[in-house]
Amino acid sequence: MRLMYLGDVVGRAGREKACQVIPDLRRSLGLDFVAVCAENAAHGFGLTAGIAQDFFASGADALTLGNHAWDQREMIAYIDREPRILRPINYPVGTPGRGAMLYTTAAGRKVLVVQCMGRLFMDPLDDPFAAVNAELERFRLGGGVDAVIVDIHAEATSEKMALGHFCDGRASLVAGTHSHIPTADAQILPGGTAYITDLGMCGDYDSVIGMKKDVSVSRFVRKMPTDKLSPATGDATVCGVVIQTDDRTGLAVSVHPIRIGGRLQSAMPVFDRETP
Repeated sequence: MRLMYLGDVVGRAGREKACQVIPDLRRSLGLDFVAVCAENAAHGFGLTAGIAQDFFASGADALTLGNHAWDQREMIAYIDREPRILRPINYPVGTPGRGAMLYTTAAGRKVLVVQCMGRLFMDPLDDPFAAVNAELERFRLGGGVDAVIVDIHAEATSEKMALGHFCDGRASLVAGTHSHIPTADAQILPGGTAYITDLGMCGDYDSVIGMKKDVSVSRFVRKMPTDKLSPATGDATVCGVVIQTDDRTGLAVSVHPIRIGGRLQSAMPVFDRETP
């Protein structure tokens, strides 16, 4: 299988570019499943039902959230009705929505997506390792599940890397989100799990992590109240990864960074062999 996961979409620039390229990438790369981190898609803060539908119409199969999950209040009621949107699985019991979902592709293959949030320098949620482990024990890769994507939305690179090794051999991909900067460590871990510390963002990189740079810089320099942060509106870069899995095991045989448009150096997958 070939699966793509796009990093944090920030504002109109990011979501328009992501929705523009997803249909072409599905066709040209032969993608079986597309996930998108959409938690900054609504003017930089949260997600709305209307924007979610735009992503689904473009070809996204699942949307993940994070620490901005409830910034748009309508999501509190909407998320229970839309299984294609995931919030962190380690929110307390009784929180609306779900943190994991087993999806079926057009070809009938099963893809589990699990989304968790880290605790270092983040909100003190429940243990993400225990929450993810419970899902991986419940839905075993290769045992009726063809692929597993685990997202860790976190600040600390150490926490992300620890979860990657914790899931190694039990997930197809462990990907970090939240910091909006694409890391250069895309790799396949010893047990066969593809890993990247951060996917980067889908947004304008002439900015401070997607927000207009003048206001952001002023906050650091003056330490005084400023205008509200708002997303940068220039040409966006779409960032993420594409993985290819072994159909027999569900483990990764390749992982490729993807960067399209905007200011960053471009990167596109080059597959050197077919999926077994």
